[in-house]
Amino acid sequence: MRNSDATTPLGDGRELRIGVDVGGTKIEAVALLPDGNERDRTRIATPQGDYDATVHAITDLIHAMERRIGQQGTVGVGIPGTVSPATGLVKNANSTWLIGRSFDKDLAAALTRPVRIANDANCFALSEATDGAGRDAKVVFGVIIGTGTGGGIVVNGEILAGPNAIAGEWGHNPLPWPDANETPGPPCYCGKYGCIETYLSGPGLARDYADDSNQELTAEEIASRAIIGDEAASATLARYEERMAKALASVINVLDPDVIVLGGGCSNIGRLYDNVPQMWGPYAFSDEITTRLRHNAHGDSSGVRGAAWLWPLNESEGKIGEAVS
Repeated sequence: MRNSDATTPLGDGRELRIGVDVGGTKIEAVALLPDGNERDRTRIATPQGDYDATVHAITDLIHAMERRIGQQGTVGVGIPGTVSPATGLVKNANSTWLIGRSFDKDLAAALTRPVRIANDANCFALSEATDGAGRDAKVVFGVIIGTGTGGGIVVNGEILAGPNAIAGEWGHNPLPWPDANETPGPPCYCGKYGCIETYLSGPGLARDYADDSNQELTAEEIASRAIIGDEAASATLARYEERMAKALASVINVLDPDVIVLGGGCSNIGRLYDNVPQMWGPYAFSDEITTRLRHNAHGDSSGVRGAAWLWPLNESEGKIGEAVS
């Protein structure tokens, strides 16, 4: 059954926005109302390695959601990669079966309506800038510190992707102002050494602890041990905070965002929000830094919600998270 068999197309208000987050193991979809409340949410397993099955799975997921709601919606999709402006094909995707494909066009053809696609870190930043931790800010830098280290930039409610679709990819810059023992740095999968990702990702934090203590723990376990006073864990987190302060200061020097929002597993380390802003001052080119460092408001849901907000609200509906003076 196709969506036209049981749903009502959107009117001029475009009240319903459907966001889809395509991950390596799961595909999640959410339907949002104009006030940001969820109308429906569902997830399925990702057909790993099968491009055609992925397109069909997303199409069926959206149609099923719209049948439950009884209405069509706009569709935005976040992917772990991006569509190259040069070729129109997906590049830099962890879900490698998407690489080299016209994913946006193929999905639009399957759904018989326009589809907007963006990098998942950009979707995270858009979500937090729209109705999350950065909703009161004009310039938001969204940071993902999980399995990898990514980022996205939102200016006045719109994603800044750049002509090469790589804006915000701070994780593959070298760690700035490295200490003598931090050069050339750990190898990165991108082929270089000492990338910010090799230090600030969850695996990077775990590696640093293992190098210092000869014990293997996850980032979450290290944070838990630091809370109870474990010396090695506390020392590892202190190094982590100093490196984050340097890395974010380099972003502040270039972008000067109002708010930096952290997401991903390592964003749950509570001490970061007090300690890092106290440490980035010497590295930022200003006498005073008013940039705020915040934990995300929507957690793991930020990516899929940001995909829904790839279709912004019409002026007649108002703008969620409009910047305030």
